[in-house]
Amino acid sequence: MAGVSQTVISVVPDDEGKEKFKNSSHVAFYRRQMQGPNLQHRALLDTMVLTEKGARFELLEPDTQTRLLLSVSPCKNDSVRILIDELQPVKARYRVPDVVTGEPQCERLRVETRTQDSVTLSWCSGRHQVRVWHFPFRVEILCEDEAMVTFNPEGKLWFETLRDPPSSTSHELQEDPPSLLWKETFRNFVDIKANGPSSVGADVRLHGFSHVFGLPEHADGLQLRDTRDGEPYRLYNLDVFAYDVYSRRGLYGSVPLVVAHKPDRTLGVFWLNASETFVNVHYGPTDPQVNPVNPYLSRRQMPPHTDVHWLSESGVIDCVVLLGPGPQQLFSQYAQLTGYQALPPLFALGYHQCRWNYRNEADVKAVDAGFDRHDIPYDVIWLDIEHTDGKRYFTWDPVLFPDPAGLQRHLEKKKRKLVVINDPHIKADPDWSLYREARDGGHFVRNREGQLYQGSCWPGESCYLDFSSPATRAWYSRCFSLDKYKGSTPSLFVWNDMNEPSVFDGPEQTMPKDAVHYGGWEHRELHNLYGFYQHMATVEGLVTRSGGSERPFVLSRSFFAGSQRLGAIWTGDNVASWEYLKISIPMLLSLSVAGVVFCGADVGGFIKDPDPELLVRWYQAAALQPFFRGHSANVTKRREPWLFGEEVTAAIRAVIQQRYCLLPYWYTLFHQAHTSGLPPLRPLWAEFPREQSTFAVDDQYMIGGALLACPVTEAGLQEAKVLLPGSGEIWYDVHSAKAYEGGKTLSLPVTLDTVPVFQRGGTVVCRSTGSGSCTADFQQLPLSVTVALNSQRAADGELYLDDGRSFSYRDRRAFCRRRFSMQSGRLLCRPAAEDGAFDCDAVVRSVAVLGVRTKPSAVTVHVSGARDSPAAFQFLDTCRSLTVSNLNLRVAMDWDIQIAANVSLR
Repeated sequence: MAGVSQTVISVVPDDEGKEKFKNSSHVAFYRRQMQGPNLQHRALLDTMVLTEKGARFELLEPDTQTRLLLSVSPCKNDSVRILIDELQPVKARYRVPDVVTGEPQCERLRVETRTQDSVTLSWCSGRHQVRVWHFPFRVEILCEDEAMVTFNPEGKLWFETLRDPPSSTSHELQEDPPSLLWKETFRNFVDIKANGPSSVGADVRLHGFSHVFGLPEHADGLQLRDTRDGEPYRLYNLDVFAYDVYSRRGLYGSVPLVVAHKPDRTLGVFWLNASETFVNVHYGPTDPQVNPVNPYLSRRQMPPHTDVHWLSESGVIDCVVLLGPGPQQLFSQYAQLTGYQALPPLFALGYHQCRWNYRNEADVKAVDAGFDRHDIPYDVIWLDIEHTDGKRYFTWDPVLFPDPAGLQRHLEKKKRKLVVINDPHIKADPDWSLYREARDGGHFVRNREGQLYQGSCWPGESCYLDFSSPATRAWYSRCFSLDKYKGSTPSLFVWNDMNEPSVFDGPEQTMPKDAVHYGGWEHRELHNLYGFYQHMATVEGLVTRSGGSERPFVLSRSFFAGSQRLGAIWTGDNVASWEYLKISIPMLLSLSVAGVVFCGADVGGFIKDPDPELLVRWYQAAALQPFFRGHSANVTKRREPWLFGEEVTAAIRAVIQQRYCLLPYWYTLFHQAHTSGLPPLRPLWAEFPREQSTFAVDDQYMIGGALLACPVTEAGLQEAKVLLPGSGEIWYDVHSAKAYEGGKTLSLPVTLDTVPVFQRGGTVVCRSTGSGSCTADFQQLPLSVTVALNSQRAADGELYLDDGRSFSYRDRRAFCRRRFSMQSGRLLCRPAAEDGAFDCDAVVRSVAVLGVRTKPSAVTVHVSGARDSPAAFQFLDTCRSLTVSNLNLRVAMDWDIQIAANVSLR
């Protein structure tokens, strides 16, 4: 929910039509770096020291006499960290805490070669090397003597050292533009810079790459665009209501990770900085001039490369290069650095119903009953700000929600949950005990004069909790205890909104950069971390509430690198239009590539009213994405799925039921993300890394390694074009079981009921069979197993099960992880490489095998310790599928299904 009126939503710029948000031209540090002198840093090679964490060098910029300290640290997981700070700062510079999950294990370096101009260092097997050049200073990362990444190739290293502030009468403080070193003005807002200019920047060249991705959050395509034709990508968390599509302006969250991919290599560059950051992307070569290094080398012979230029307002340069070499290794390396996706409780993967706002308890109960009456499963209903007493969080409106605990118990009887909103602003009300407690405990952000910072948000004048303080996070976490949060029960979960933070009367509708946080740090240093820290405190509150036994669910609008450890995010205040449905797919893919994999977009659009076709298409797309929530603003028409006529209700019911049936597969994918870093939602190139035709595709995607989805995102479409990758692959339409060859673009007729989804040959997918009203019901249902054979007549896949709610999978190994593999007509169910001890009653009721050429003479079931028995089966020659039915095979037991040996398999 954006910073907009409670009754009227306006999308025009405020304040006499002036722009509410900055362009790069408004930002002094960006102008200084882009227009400033070309600095000539030198690496003083004779200052090199080899340490247990790598190598250290001093850097010198002769004109300014700036001395910097460079650290190069190769890590055991095939990553290299480049850290640059002042050699002798007048005070410590901000270093981002709490994002990197632990100090990576560093490799010991050894000198391979040393010349007057450079020193080459290697480690471990010597496959990778780092070469530090004296002048012009640059750092090359090589693989088997070939440069993959160069740091500072164009000499854009920029480091404004901290200074003591000038006196109030100093000319420097009164300085006029364009310097703006100590004071900067945007519209009527004045930003006083306590440390003066402190920006940093550096460029990185990715050799051989012409496709780069990442840098969420932007409403833009999956592949990053060359920024020479306009604005750079901005990373600055802001409350941008009804944001523009195909824009590089910052939105609600920031992940400073670029992922580059080419057929034989995937690598990443992570820029660990939480201040305002701009990123320029230049694809090359584009200049027809001769190669400046070797004028005899023609342009055609120059290999492609991509230059990524990072510019941040403050902090240090902390740059981690992830070396891959493939997509899976890259995802794992990034997860090892910033954390793995939290394993969500199973209910969180179900359908969520939200509106700003359900009016009262009777309204909530009526909507809940409507889902049952129309036989549509759902798990969670949500309450926005109007549920509180005067926008005071941790309270309930005594008239509209007089018995909140009773409401939660009503839902819990049906195994459903309630989510309530909890924002970071606290109503400045001295008569409210929670405000007094926060004020007296020192838990609020202060302004530059040392007084409590106040800004306007939903309650009116508000103070903002300082979540960067560990003490404040601990205090806030305790507020979620059942005895303190009156009216809450264990089935209440939380939504953190407005936590960029949103300040209605602040610069760019956020907190002034010169506000002061814990430790004396200015807000400018940690702006992009603010929502991350509220998310962290809320998660810790829910975990503490359960005594550490139950998994939390917390949705946050604002996020940073590492937010995946905490829960889910969504793409904010979108609009009910086809272009927003279409852009949601690359937005979610960009998030997934950057590690924030539990993500979704508001179904139907937050504002404006979708027509029935758009609503159905949005449900179809969102049911095939990780976080699945319908949400709408208070000025829109009611949008429950049964309000648009039976045809629409039936179409929405069908896709929501299909989502619930597919939950065993989704849950298994989230376990993979939790343990290996693999995102459930994947761009095609992540599964087909050598196929260049997939690199720029962002209107279809893989769900895990088995399913390909191509949601319909155009009005009135009658034929969808679907790229089926892999010339040797076989793809099966999940609805018709019809087989198609890969390496082609398929033209598929579509109706309003059509959702193009294909299962890849060589995979196994498990689904629940039957119907229910929520995830708890579907957990009790038997399973069906779909085996899609590849051209080698083989397939395999996994299933992960646990109790769906607790940490017992982690603490007591209470999980069941099984592998299904088929070869030579025999399907085996066996333990996966790592098996737990979960008392699992799940049974397989049926098995479908796709790609069977001829009808088998018999199908036999063998269960460990029991006599072989024949199984009933049906063979459809038209789609070459075999269905074995009436089974009762426990997932936790070893068993085989043998298709008679004389069968000919595709």
